[in-house]
Amino acid sequence: MERCGWAKNDLAIEYHDAEWGVPLHDDRGLFEFIVLEGAQAGLSWDTILRKRENYRSAFDNLDAEKVAKYGDAKFAELMLNDGIIRNRLKIASAISNAKAFLKVQFEFGSFDKYIWRFVDGKPIRNAWTETKQLPAKTDVSDEISKDMKKRGFNFVGSTIIYAHMQATGMVNDHLVSCFRYNQC
Repeated sequence: MERCGWAKNDLAIEYHDAEWGVPLHDDRGLFEFIVLEGAQAGLSWDTILRKRENYRSAFDNLDAEKVAKYGDAKFAELMLNDGIIRNRLKIASAISNAKAFLKVQFEFGSFDKYIWRFVDGKPIRNAWTETKQLPAKTDVSDEISKDMKKRGFNFVGSTIIYAHMQATGMVNDHLVSCFRYNQC
């Protein structure tokens, strides 16, 4: 069974085979990926996957309503939690992004309706034959990034947004030789 070359260890293989590229329309899950992709900036995705359960535990299962209410005491607690990336800006970003996320939900009815409108509600299906063909960002990720920044989100540069699009199935970047390509 052939899969994308980046899935090299058990955790990455499980993530690749079950989640990556699968269209996600659940607001909690979409918020989780915003937090995780922001935390990943400058680090490997493997590092974040290893800490994913710790993020869920530390951030109240990544419930945006709860995270938006975090104050100084919770921030200080998170800064001491070695199960997550203890970067002041990334932790503050998770909290401020929760607030921006709730505003988007209120305006559009759901974050899902907001984010998926950038791809007309259906995944972009690429046809890459080699990993080196995958872009780091696209015009669509540029547009989403710009709009999210305007709405008060942080750690949402175009490259981070493109990774978010891949993770949540807004774009199918499985290689055509990968067994998941047609499934997604």
